[in-house]
Amino acid sequence: MISFAAPWVFLLLPLPVLVHMIAPPQREKTASIRIPFFRRVARAAGVEPKSGSMIRSRAWLQTASVIVVWLLLVLALARPEHLGNSFVVEKSARDVVLALDISGSMDQRDFQTGSGAPMQRLEAVKDVLKQFISERDGDRMALIIFGTRAFIQAPFTEDLNSLNGFLDQTQVGMAGPNTALGDAIGLGIRTFESSEVEQRLMIVLSDGADTSSRMTPVNASAIAAEKNVVIYTIGVGDPNASGEDRVDLQALQDIADRTGGAYFFADDTAALEQTYERIDKLNPRIVETQSYRPTQSLAHVPLVLAFIVILISVAGFHFSQRRKRVV
Repeated sequence: MISFAAPWVFLLLPLPVLVHMIAPPQREKTASIRIPFFRRVARAAGVEPKSGSMIRSRAWLQTASVIVVWLLLVLALARPEHLGNSFVVEKSARDVVLALDISGSMDQRDFQTGSGAPMQRLEAVKDVLKQFISERDGDRMALIIFGTRAFIQAPFTEDLNSLNGFLDQTQVGMAGPNTALGDAIGLGIRTFESSEVEQRLMIVLSDGADTSSRMTPVNASAIAAEKNVVIYTIGVGDPNASGEDRVDLQALQDIADRTGGAYFFADDTAALEQTYERIDKLNPRIVETQSYRPTQSLAHVPLVLAFIVILISVAGFHFSQRRKRVV
């Protein structure tokens, strides 16, 4: 499909006609021969001499060339374009931060697979988390790991394959044996400072009580609520254990409630998969749709044609002048 980026330029088409009608012809003095017997020559020729001017007539080739060149120049100024097929680009308007507990208690092998076999907590969580990440096509995601301290394992990225690679490198205890739940939430809030989208989602997965944070989980969740960060918490530990191994379900629920999120508890891989499915339903992804149609400029085509017409007209003029001289 051909379109014009500046169709108003076609209003210039009658401009030469208006100039020809309004502007007077150019007057130019030329040299002449004065003869004393001019009247005799005039009578012999059968014409009556009088004062006036001579207007040279143009050849039809010159006139046609001028008209064609003007039309082509106006056509080029109108910027003709070839429109390609329309493309629809979908861009996610949601950023997701995954905060994963890798404290020493995540080494426990009390997680059950679909076959009932025991499995390390962290490995089970990583397996389900990889599937969750792979289904987030279009989202930007970041990964935070925390133990005694919280660290950014991967900043916001749309390359979800690389995020799974960072997840594979995560091991129990590499951030310390304790649980800094509040610091992990605080680091997630700081990670969202570079985000320009409105939908900000943080998923916090922990199997223990907060024991080493400089900021309490309650204060961190209050700040998250002010920053419009929705937190979903998932408890995967043993609520009946003692000490640092006991998951604080009440704290996880308070964190989610303060930010408008939700709390879940999962003790096997099936329950964990259902948890992520419920999170998707509770917080559906917002998509920004942009329509894009590629264009290819064709303005050079009439310019090239105008140049060719000029060359042909100049060559034709010189050829006709040479013929007149020969005759």
